[in-house]
Amino acid sequence: MNRYVLAGAVSAAALMGAIAPSQAAEVEVIHWWTSGGEQAAVSVFAQEFDALGEHSWIDTAIAGGDNARSATLQRVLGGDAPGAAQFNISRQFEELAEAGLLLDLTDLAEEEGWRDFIRPDAILDVCEFEGRIYCVPVNIHSWQWAWASIPAFEAAGLEPPTNIAEFRDQVPALLDADIIPLAIGGETWQHSGALGVVMLSVIGIDGHYRLYRDRDAEFARGPEVAEALQIWRDITANIDDGAANRNWNDTTNLVIQDEAALQIMGDWARGEFAVAGEVAGEDYECIAGPSEDPYLDTGGDVFIFPKQDDPEVEAAQLQMASMMVNPRVQALFNNAKGSLPVRDDVDMSLADSCMLKGIEILKNPDRVFQGTGIFFTQDDQGRLDDLWAEFSFNRDMTIEEAQERFANIIETAAE
Repeated sequence: MNRYVLAGAVSAAALMGAIAPSQAAEVEVIHWWTSGGEQAAVSVFAQEFDALGEHSWIDTAIAGGDNARSATLQRVLGGDAPGAAQFNISRQFEELAEAGLLLDLTDLAEEEGWRDFIRPDAILDVCEFEGRIYCVPVNIHSWQWAWASIPAFEAAGLEPPTNIAEFRDQVPALLDADIIPLAIGGETWQHSGALGVVMLSVIGIDGHYRLYRDRDAEFARGPEVAEALQIWRDITANIDDGAANRNWNDTTNLVIQDEAALQIMGDWARGEFAVAGEVAGEDYECIAGPSEDPYLDTGGDVFIFPKQDDPEVEAAQLQMASMMVNPRVQALFNNAKGSLPVRDDVDMSLADSCMLKGIEILKNPDRVFQGTGIFFTQDDQGRLDDLWAEFSFNRDMTIEEAQERFANIIETAAE
């Protein structure tokens, strides 16, 4: 476990005074932010919390979201709960709320007016169970981005693409230039997320909701889904040999090193470019959508606070939750993380061009939609992840077989 201490940081103690406890407490925080960009971001939270001068952030980083969530659940159910834990904007933690194992943040949320500044409303709705608030959203992450190496495309005599169809047409030239067209790794969620972006480019928002919200299995068996799967087959036809054992941030590094042309990955990849000193528009392009008319889903991260027996720890938990949505902290954290802030009154002088691009899209509610995690349980999302990873690597699986398995998941997904 690591302790983060910020020397000389500007304290927000006055802002937190209403919930300050009389004695110091340690708050152990479980999270899965272990890449370079992620570590820079979580350090902002840790440093800002410690800088308040009253309590201590105790860091427990566990590589892999599934591993970190499993560890949290085991410890909560085993009576050794951490003080705080990272989850996604999803249904992942609703059973803990239902069982009464989470700290109720409703009074804090009402006192600080979270409903007035957290946007869009859907991300705070995820935290609500039976009218009470049990988590704090800290960022907005969207899958609908592509990250393009400008030098790699230049080496092939190309400009970075503006949409998926254009990229598919560029694949032969990239191969001729001995450049990996699409960077992807071995984690199953990489395939599910990127294929979902391609799927959205074909079926649109209405089709997305037909599949995941309305459970329209016949649509899953239809020609539009088949077209999306064919595009995926085309752009993954030349996956490099190292893909199967590579994690997402090492995959991003292929683009940073100009060995691969493009990665379809959520906006958290921006943190890796920032740590590497890359400049958007010069070294790489961040392509929203990727489309000329992009949509963004409202994924992201939340923190839950398991109930504690010690009232001083509980007071520290409330102070941490308040700190996480502080406007200054929101700007610092999300600029490091690559995500978008959950509030739109932050200091935009800290934002780079990619963050500004995402914020501009979020201003139009018609361009924002809910991702699969809102409609699917973690188990059903895992079934999708496994299917799409197998489809990527197993070239013997036909599109018809993949569609039928997809339709079956849609039909049998839990409500």
